[in-house]
Amino acid sequence: MTRLTATAAAKVNLFLHVGPVKPNGRHDLDSLVVFSSPEIGDGITAELADGLSLEVAGPYATASGETGDNLMLKAARALQAASGYERGARLTLDKRLPVAAGIGGGSSDAASVLRLLTVLWEIDPAHAAAVAPGLGGDVPVALAGVPALMRGEGEQVVPVGVQPLPAVLVNPGALCPTGPVFRAYDAAGGGGDFALSEGMPYLADAAALIRWLALQRNDLEAPAIALLPVIGAALDALRAKEGVQLARMSGSGATCFALCESAGSARAVAAALKAQYQDWWVEACVLGAAPWP
Repeated sequence: MTRLTATAAAKVNLFLHVGPVKPNGRHDLDSLVVFSSPEIGDGITAELADGLSLEVAGPYATASGETGDNLMLKAARALQAASGYERGARLTLDKRLPVAAGIGGGSSDAASVLRLLTVLWEIDPAHAAAVAPGLGGDVPVALAGVPALMRGEGEQVVPVGVQPLPAVLVNPGALCPTGPVFRAYDAAGGGGDFALSEGMPYLADAAALIRWLALQRNDLEAPAIALLPVIGAALDALRAKEGVQLARMSGSGATCFALCESAGSARAVAAALKAQYQDWWVEACVLGAAPWP
């Protein structure tokens, strides 16, 4: 086996509770994370080679930045160092997910590289698990690739059972880097009432899950909207559509999601929004486990 491919799914935070800033500048988190179905995601290819290289194409290739700084290469180098593997890989990325969008595109790309190279290089998966936390808070949960509670600084991943959720993802085309949103949250004294949830209660079906999610929140939503009011406009647009049961921002923004009553209603909502906001990124999907391979 010399070549493998994967889809790096979008990560969605169904809720996100954020603690106060810590001395190391980071935050404790409590979040329920799910992933998009295979029709949404970045395309990743890994092929055996003598060195490490990366080629990037796709609609968001330019926005993803310099190739040398890409988290995929950092992940490959970290895995190579941890495992002692002497050969390399030729990596390609078809960048289809918006960047700086709150859906963990770069982290999902890096996690896909760790998974692909673990198989391609025939090395112990423990090496990937060991290097993932050092690559960013979303990489461990993306490496797991299953619905999970993400806690600590992202290194604590607790898989949970979540029913498949028909959804629509919307990004209004505004870059929303994580740093400014967290700084605004900190400046407002955010996190003073942070406490870990007791975990997932028993929820009989998707409707019960949505009712429970409505009691949760995304603590970064308000500071992100203050910085980029268009996020509020995206949420208003989703909430106005028939069939939408819950709409919320994912991560640090600017992507928002709507949970819908059926796959058909999700497709209808997506079609209506695409016609209404032709410069927005809008996709219908099902949220659950990440596709693999």
